[in-house]
Amino acid sequence: MLKENIRRLKAQQTKKSVLLILSSYIIKIRHKVIGNGLKMTAEISLRQTSLYETDYQLWLEQTVVDLRSQNFHNLDLENLIEEIESLGKRDKRAIASYLRRLLEHLLKIKHWQTERQTCFRGWDLEVSNFRLNIAALLKDSPSLKNHLSESFVSEYKSARKLFLKASELDAAIVPQEPKFTLSEVLNEDWLPWRPE
Repeated sequence: MLKENIRRLKAQQTKKSVLLILSSYIIKIRHKVIGNGLKMTAEISLRQTSLYETDYQLWLEQTVVDLRSQNFHNLDLENLIEEIESLGKRDKRAIASYLRRLLEHLLKIKHWQTERQTCFRGWDLEVSNFRLNIAALLKDSPSLKNHLSESFVSEYKSARKLFLKASELDAAIVPQEPKFTLSEVLNEDWLPWRPE
């Protein structure tokens, strides 16, 4: 494999770094091209790959074992911190997405009269589903309610765009700003229109 990489690099005639993953080590070989030939430098560095890079699921399991046994000196803190930060971002993105989809379906119920008779039942079911998803996230992380409040207007505007694209209705029909509150949107008994 090393010979094959060297052959490929000779053909390319450019500066590069080659990473070869061998066992649990990454070997980095720097080289440069001088004239028509390839000259390898003596700089070779070895770095042990972390379990995080080679087997993410096993890394998670090992991290949990280390935390439970209070074996803190073996923790991969850099990757653990990165994962914890990404969890918070993931939940914020998820709840914003559920809110946007919920608002989009409420707009369909309110404004898309030509499709309402055929689609109301499905839209109503989707509204319930998005509310349940939001409620589940809020149960686990009540502080996400602040994120919902902060993103309500911007998610409404995104939902409005999606609704207008799907319905091809005149944009003047749908208000630029929401005419209902976040409390109403999250209330399982509230809809902007109900069949008679």
